[in-house]
Amino acid sequence: MNAMTEMSKYRHEKVLFVNNEKAGLKAIIAVHNTNLGPAIGGCRLFPYASYDDALFDVLRLSRGMSHKNAVAGLPHGGGKGVIIADPSQKTEAMFEAFAEAVNNLGGDYITAEDVNTTCDDALVMLRKTKHICGLPQNSGDPSPFTARGVWQGIKATAKVALGTDSLDGLTIAVQGLGKVGYDLCRLLHNSGAKLIVANRSNKDIAARAAEEFGATVVATDEIMSQKCDIFSPNAMGAIINPTTIPTLNCKAVAGGANNQILDEASGLALKARGIYYAPDFVINGGGVINAAAEVDGPYNKDAVLAKVDNIYNTIERILSESKTTGEPEGVIATRFAESIIYG
Repeated sequence: MNAMTEMSKYRHEKVLFVNNEKAGLKAIIAVHNTNLGPAIGGCRLFPYASYDDALFDVLRLSRGMSHKNAVAGLPHGGGKGVIIADPSQKTEAMFEAFAEAVNNLGGDYITAEDVNTTCDDALVMLRKTKHICGLPQNSGDPSPFTARGVWQGIKATAKVALGTDSLDGLTIAVQGLGKVGYDLCRLLHNSGAKLIVANRSNKDIAARAAEEFGATVVATDEIMSQKCDIFSPNAMGAIINPTTIPTLNCKAVAGGANNQILDEASGLALKARGIYYAPDFVINGGGVINAAAEVDGPYNKDAVLAKVDNIYNTIERILSESKTTGEPEGVIATRFAESIIYG
């Protein structure tokens, strides 16, 4: 993969490759756009098979953060960091070195926790950089806010796609029971939804969801084909693709995972099947709304929750426009975001 070609395709401003052998750090930081302000986006730790895989992910994720922040009305651009490692390999030295790399971007990128990184890891990075948010003494773990926004988006999706103002009795298949997915299951259960769940790495948490929420547990390779009203992906991206779209047995897709749709052709194929889609960078904006409130301060939780709950209205507008025009939801959302970013 040619890095410069990929950067140009997505209109990225900067991509920093980091190789700190002493700290055991291999990482990439991508700053997509700073037109609206310093870029915000978390630091993800994942055992990518190659630098190409990591680059593909960080470029898509950082672009998604630009769109997410714009649609949420935040004065920030989008960025993302990825550390190439297994979660079992992470060390304080690794995060300190990552924080020093963040400093090399001169304030254009503000980092935070993300997949496989925590508030404790953020505190380690704070030793070396001030360009960080999501700290436990301030806005804290963004996951509950992300889950709340996804829950609001699912309710809006049900209204447009299914014609109901209630989740009571609806069947929702939840893929991924990490911090966001599990919190989401709690909210859905409390709203009366019937749950089907799958989780790849931790079978115990799936059993816990069965006990706590009465969820039906299925294998990870079976979750997407389950008959349900709404399929909710809350794990990794690019899962809506030519291979999986024919297997979907739902009326809508609405979940917290980033970059759920592989490419534009997949978005068109999903629309052709008559399946509604809640654009991921809109529905999962709750976490960054919370983190940005810390940066832009003073932090006000009530104001954060009001912004997160507004995700319902944004998803409803996008899906309603798609229903009227036939245009894919992702295209509508992207056009809206880029009108804000580029004017």
